Order: sequence, then structure tokens, then C-alpha cells
Amino acid sequence: MLAQAYFLFLEGNMDDAVMALGSVTGVRPDVAWGAAAWFGDARFLGAVSSEALAEACLRTLDYGHDLDTDEMRERFAPWFHAIDVVSERSPAPESLAAMARLPRACGRYELSFALCDRADATDRVMWTAVARAATWRVMGDLDQAAAAFEDALRLDPANWSLYLDLADVRAEQGDFATAVGLVERGLAHAPHEVSLRAAGAAYRTRLSGSSDDLRALIVLAPELANITYRKLLIDYACAGTGLPRGLVAKARRIREN
Repeated sequence: MLAQAYFLFLEGNMDDAVMALGSVTGVRPDVAWGAAAWFGDARFLGAVSSEALAEACLRTLDYGHDLDTDEMRERFAPWFHAIDVVSERSPAPESLAAMARLPRACGRYELSFALCDRADATDRVMWTAVARAATWRVMGDLDQAAAAFEDALRLDPANWSLYLDLADVRAEQGDFATAVGLVERGLAHAPHEVSLRAAGAAYRTRLSGSSDDLRALIVLAPELANITYRKLLIDYACAGTGLPRGLVAKARRIREN
């Protein structure tokens, strides 16, 4: 793949070259693949599209490696330079929002926010607001994260996933009443979405200690593909007051499977 990336560069196919390099980097981010001379070449940086660079950035994150270390930030420095050059040359908002995920994963929050600001200067779109919200959330500033998700909802008020994102932030803040209300608003747009239904059951259980809602969550939880999210919802629900011990035990068994 690394050789292919280089030959694609030599052929002038900069978009496929950067995506190939992104795939290699995603598998082995502990190697400074971006240090290849062609990756910082002016011919490459002047021709690669922002869409292709954004896709390459996402590919570097495919395997969930921990990139938030000084060593990783040093290895990814050529990527940050490419992002800065290409985003200034071609500030397509959705591409910049996608690019922002890489510096955020590396703990380069200032670059992530700078990309969002650059995107907003071109056009305000929902994806930029989501990128900003995600960065604030990783930093632990839930108030700013919630405000950014609210901005995203103003830009795309029919997007059910945004209601769920904001509900999750409110739950993290301990405001389960608001979280329930947001889930209900999301369900108005996607009444059969299992993640919304499961979140609603979990947050209602935490809010009111409802055995019926915990039973609903027990049915829905195995359908959630995101195991980490499933465990989080069960933890929230099982912390509700006055729940039958046997029902809580059943929910916790699902959590561990």
C-alpha cells in the first residue's frame, strides 16, 4: 500500500495516493508514514482535493488506536501541515469537519477548532457544528458541547441523531428530564430507531425508577451495535431508585454479554 501510494503520486493521482497512505497509517500509526518526502511536496499539496484528504484522515482512525500522545502528535505533524495547507486552499465545510476528527483524536484541539472556524467562514453547515461539539465533549466542557449540538439542530432540525447526541450530553450532565424530552423529539422523526428507543427507556428508568422502562431497555439493549453505548445506558438505568433487584441483575447480565 505504501509503494502504491508513492506510484500514484508519481502518476499525478494525488487523491488516491493520499487515501492509500491514510489506510496504511490507520493500520500502523506507530510508524511515521507521513514523513515520506512526497507527502509534503508542493505538487501534492497543491493538487490533492480536500475531499480526498478528509477521507484519508478518517482512514487513519479506522482501527481505534490511541493517538493522544506526544509521540503520535510528532508522527502526525506532516498530516497536520497538509490539513492546514489544503483546508486554506479549499475550505469545503463538510471536508474540513471530517478533517477535524484527526487532530481531535491526537489532542490537537486548537487545530480542530481552527478547521471549524475556517469552515464556518465559508458556509455554516451542520457537520461543522457537530465537529465542534465533539471536540468540546472530548475536552470535558459539556456546556459548550451542548451549545454546539443545539447549533447543529438549528441547522438540521429533522436529524434524529442530533437529538440523541444532545440527550446523551444532558444525561452526562445529570439532567435526565431534559434528556428524555430530547429523545422524544428525536422519536418524532425516527419512531423506530432502536438507539433512540433504548436511550429513552434508560433515561426514563433513571429519572423515575420505572420497572416497565427497565424491562423495555432489557429487550432493546441487545439490538444496540455499539457495546460501549449499551453498557452506558444500562449503567444509567440501573442507578434508578426503587428498582427490583432481580430486574437490575437481569439488566447487568445483558451488560456483561
